[in-house]
Amino acid sequence: MSIQLNHTIVAARDKHASANFLAELLDLPAPKPFGPFLVVETANEVSLDFMDVDGDVTSQHYAFLVGEDEFDAIFERIQRWHLHYWADPGHTRPNEINTNDGGRGLYFNDPNGHNMEIITRPYGG
Repeated sequence: MSIQLNHTIVAARDKHASANFLAELLDLPAPKPFGPFLVVETANEVSLDFMDVDGDVTSQHYAFLVGEDEFDAIFERIQRWHLHYWADPGHTRPNEINTNDGGRGLYFNDPNGHNMEIITRPYGG
């Protein structure tokens, strides 16, 4: 068997709000409970398992490879929801989309301050 990422745990102050935010924004299936987690599964069967934590949440980075049509739909929701977005991971280029590697990409924060990214081309591709 080849090695593949199966899941990662995402710390949240409110796993329901965070998991639903991501699932709705990316138009993924509704989150499903599994033990103490609320699981959001992507099309390639990698899941983000949201877990409530006490105290501060350390910001992490999660990047999603999406198609051109999905990018347009997600970007439309980002604008409709009045979310801040940036062309770069350091958030120095607000209200811009990058065109790295011949695709499009942008960064936005989830409710916990995690640095989320959508891209239409893998880096270095």
